[in-house]
Amino acid sequence: MSTSTAAETRRLGVETTGIEIIDEAERTASPRDLFWPWFAANVSVFGISYAAFVLQFGVSFWQGVLVAVVGITVSFALCGVIAIAGKRGSAPTMILSRAAFGVTGQKVPGVISWLTSIGWETFLAILAVLATSTIFTRLGWSSGKGTQVVAAAVVAALIVSASVAGYHVIMRLQSVLTWVTGVVTIGYIVLTVDHVDWSAVTSLKGGSPGAVVGALVMVMTGFGLGWINIAADWSRYQRRDASGGAIVAWNTIGGAVAPVVLVLYGLLLAGSDEKLRNGIAADPIGTLATLLPTWLLVLFLVAVILSLVSGAVLGIYSSGLTLLSLGVRIPRPAAAFVDGVILTLGTVWVVFFTKNFLGPFQSFLITLGVPLAAWAGLMIGDIWLRRRDYADDDLFTPRGRYGSWDLVSIGTMVLASVLGWGLVVNGFAADAAWNNWQGYLIEPLGLGTFVPASQGGPYWDGTWPYANLGVLLALVLGLLGSLVLRRGTVRRQEETPVPERAAEPVA
Repeated sequence: MSTSTAAETRRLGVETTGIEIIDEAERTASPRDLFWPWFAANVSVFGISYAAFVLQFGVSFWQGVLVAVVGITVSFALCGVIAIAGKRGSAPTMILSRAAFGVTGQKVPGVISWLTSIGWETFLAILAVLATSTIFTRLGWSSGKGTQVVAAAVVAALIVSASVAGYHVIMRLQSVLTWVTGVVTIGYIVLTVDHVDWSAVTSLKGGSPGAVVGALVMVMTGFGLGWINIAADWSRYQRRDASGGAIVAWNTIGGAVAPVVLVLYGLLLAGSDEKLRNGIAADPIGTLATLLPTWLLVLFLVAVILSLVSGAVLGIYSSGLTLLSLGVRIPRPAAAFVDGVILTLGTVWVVFFTKNFLGPFQSFLITLGVPLAAWAGLMIGDIWLRRRDYADDDLFTPRGRYGSWDLVSIGTMVLASVLGWGLVVNGFAADAAWNNWQGYLIEPLGLGTFVPASQGGPYWDGTWPYANLGVLLALVLGLLGSLVLRRGTVRRQEETPVPERAAEPVA
């Protein structure tokens, strides 16, 4: 993109750059700019609800604190490592993934990444629409289909329009949403702090190691690991001389600081009242709203919707880039629009036409988390091994140094996924019985027993099955596979240095 075209793009506010390498004139962002999109996408009252999910594992307050601080911080730090690739290559995450998987082989994790992004952002849009009905009911207003239609239209319009506009508009939007949702979130804490019962919180009994690990995996997956496949998309506009350590730090601070505070406060709220804790698990938005005075509900609703939209915008923007990386030849705004339409149709289908889809839908998305964790481990290892920037042209041709297929990476990802699926369980066993094939290694390893429907199930007996060790196993196997098996490959790829583009190693 020429300098004049870049200036025109900024003036119009619509990003036309797709998966190509960002022009040097456009690379003006600094590491601290990464704070805004990550903070805005993760500062939400909805984050308080994760505390109830943590406590459902049967852990104590202090165990929950440990899980929240470690799980959230580490998961966003891993996003920060992936973001280093964006600075080194000035391209979207899935294009940079070609260096590890091959230009054609990248389509394997690319499809998984696309499905995951589309799915989770659709889930956020669904929550925003359902939140409208819940709070309208509390206010005594109409909460029927008409209200849901309007809510769905507004939510979809916000998500699609911002995603189509692209990077520059989203960065400005996120900086505004940060203040709006942040202020309302602080107000929520101030108005509900009198519901905290410290004696009830500290009397919660501690859980087993399996319960703690399960809560940790859930937190890591729900926060940083849920964003890891798009982390470099937001760092590709970083200046060439930006510090890799600063990129990791600002990614981690922006993503983790709000969720850590929110989950810790949620532990105090949910730990104070068992009824509230169970209600949050069943209806997060509605139950949280019951603690507020009626006059604040409309503002609360607006803040919740904006925070959910903020997260969905990042996902749909990146899913559009992933769609392009798979070989779809359309402009970037059109790709974002296509994914926005899919999100809208998915939201409409769930809200208006099905009563038993959300559970199976979430089960499918969680299943995708295992191969995505394997990809993340491989990608982090690849970034760790590299000492130079990527060769731009070779990222776009299978005849270049990265080749068409990296069979070691593909094989490692497949093996890690197969073993990982054997150590995770279907959290929606009753609603998505077709997904109960997972966990096939749990009984052979003596970690738990599956109770079928004929014996009062379906559910798993024991704490270790719900620890979902398979996610961590896939992540670690991917990382080790990359560091051990691909060291020579990366060295050969970098034998011919890219002129004037030396990159610092990961600290």
